[in-house]
Amino acid sequence: MTVSYQRHGDIGVIEIDNPPVNALGHAVRRGLIDALEKGINDPQTQALVLLASGRTFIAGADIREFGKPSHPPVLPDVVNELEASPKPLIAVLHGTALGGGLEVALACHYRVVLEGTRVGLPEVKLGLLPGAGGTQRLPRLTGVELALDIITSGRFVDTAEALEAGIIDAKSDAQTPLEAGLAAARNVVAGHIAPRVTGELAPPKANPAAVAATRERLQSETPDLFSPFRIVEAIEACTTSNTLEQGLKRERELFLACMDSPQRAGLIHLFFAARSPHLVSGVEGATPFERVALIGEHPLFEALSKAASRANIALLDAPNAHTELCLIAPNAESDTCPPGAVCVMLRSVQDDHLDTGLGLILADTGAFHELVDHDDDALAHQRAALTLKALRINVVVSRRQSILATLKTALENASESEQQAALEIASPGIAERGECFRPADIDLLAVEALDYPRALGGPHRQATLSRQESSS
Repeated sequence: MTVSYQRHGDIGVIEIDNPPVNALGHAVRRGLIDALEKGINDPQTQALVLLASGRTFIAGADIREFGKPSHPPVLPDVVNELEASPKPLIAVLHGTALGGGLEVALACHYRVVLEGTRVGLPEVKLGLLPGAGGTQRLPRLTGVELALDIITSGRFVDTAEALEAGIIDAKSDAQTPLEAGLAAARNVVAGHIAPRVTGELAPPKANPAAVAATRERLQSETPDLFSPFRIVEAIEACTTSNTLEQGLKRERELFLACMDSPQRAGLIHLFFAARSPHLVSGVEGATPFERVALIGEHPLFEALSKAASRANIALLDAPNAHTELCLIAPNAESDTCPPGAVCVMLRSVQDDHLDTGLGLILADTGAFHELVDHDDDALAHQRAALTLKALRINVVVSRRQSILATLKTALENASESEQQAALEIASPGIAERGECFRPADIDLLAVEALDYPRALGGPHRQATLSRQESSS
């Protein structure tokens, strides 16, 4: 059962159990409605607690439902039902409460968190806006300026900031969400805590200066994106609407406009592309290397030590007979890597002259680098990629020829006005030659490292769409 209801004395507990991240799929949405009804109709229950099992609260929508019709109850209806509960409803957050997860929490009448919890509304990264009241309820708690910042950026908000902003009401030192929830609920029942209904709070005061500044920033940073500007409109509607219902109606209109935008498909394509680009096809059961030598000096090396201790990886200043992997800085001597150890040469995109072995091509910008295997040694390639991932270095795996180098060459040989087209022309050849494990990896690197327009989803995607259009 994905959502259950149990009573602890006079406290009813609604618990979500939908691993791994308690995503808001149909079964969870339906289960929340059913469990809420049980709690409301339970004559012995004076207050309700909503929590989640596992390592996190609700971390957002169920990605398996992306692009598919949503079956009722839809999330806005679930959120409204929660907020309308005649019994006090306390949410206990831990891990993350993101997207629809935060919208669910905002509908509850009191929010308590465990240490280390982060919250956010990252829908903008998928070309959307929060469509279950996030643009109407969050500003009622934080004011317009901070709500604009949080929602248009999609950033995560840590516990301290969320407390200060009024997004959450209290932090608990309890060891489990259940302990925290029961304690808060008993305080509510005893009258020591006064819960509040977010949707019944007065709308925030209009803030034309913050709205103008946000529009100016968006026009400078992401002028081609659609959803950030719709977010601004939705938050403006929060300040001008006479009722919550009126604001929610406007939010829904703007949400559907984002859903209809072609940008949404491109951004969701990139979202999926960023999932596990470090996996080498056909290799199973590989594990990270445990003893890694850093040869030479490089700024990247300075960032590895903290992650290494958490990943149980020993970093060595010099290789020895037990070294399994060597990361070799440019201009360092590669022959110091002992026999039997795997060598990874660090190179910039501009200085990729390797034609054998493994090379880590370091992008100048963006969150992803490229680990290219010139020799098709799949197991070594995968183990090296897993090691870098464990060390918090995001990599895209490729083979035979660097994707970044090929795309960079295409850019250098094109005029400024033709650079986007040059990437789209070069991308299909990379896939056809088998240099990528997934065509989406081309898109991910082009967007993250080479400033290809994010809203288009990447040059290979655009080239594929053009081929489909021309053949239809």
